[in-house]
Amino acid sequence: MAQNLYGHGVRIGNWNEDVYLEEELMKDFLEKRDKGQLLIQRNRRMKEMFLRPTQLSVSEDGYVHTGDKVMLVNPDHPEMEADLFLRGDLSLCLTPDEIRAHLSDQLEVPCGLSAAPTTSPVGRNTFILLSEDGEATGQVLRFGQNFRIGITGGFEDKMLFLTSDHRTLLKSSKRSWLQEVYLTDEVSYLSCWQAAFLDPQLRLEYEGLPVPEIGGLNSSCK
Repeated sequence: MAQNLYGHGVRIGNWNEDVYLEEELMKDFLEKRDKGQLLIQRNRRMKEMFLRPTQLSVSEDGYVHTGDKVMLVNPDHPEMEADLFLRGDLSLCLTPDEIRAHLSDQLEVPCGLSAAPTTSPVGRNTFILLSEDGEATGQVLRFGQNFRIGITGGFEDKMLFLTSDHRTLLKSSKRSWLQEVYLTDEVSYLSCWQAAFLDPQLRLEYEGLPVPEIGGLNSSCK
């Protein structure tokens, strides 16, 4: 009479291959962990870079200079419709693609931007005003003068420039359908900006005057 000699402890099938596969997966995991290549490790490092507190520049003469570290903030407009716009003071922030950020330790270009209701200076929202040549010369910035806006995002050896181009049928912002604004490491005329006085009727009179440290300004792409 035949008897069933198989129990829960009997290994059948390609059990040896499965054991070796699990060992290889564990070795691969430990190797990536030692090298800091795990997704959770990369995500933690990226957050530390972006959310690292920074110090904004303090002007001694009341004017803005090239080389100053600033935040680009859009003040709240209560008269606007609440269902169409995000309320509060919104600061411009570096916002990389989530998938590509997890696959690399460096910022991918072009890099996206977003507005966030935060007033605390950190790596992702602290910009550096640069001259047209991309240098931090410390000279007073004037209305109508070309300059560039850069950001490091918390990295020491990376500089991205705020860039914008005219809207076309094939190229525009995804949500607003206005002209695209992004960050890139290429220096071109698309990354040249000018400071304009808030009141359009007084812009001609303020042309060539120093830009004050505090006040309503409009920045327009060249």
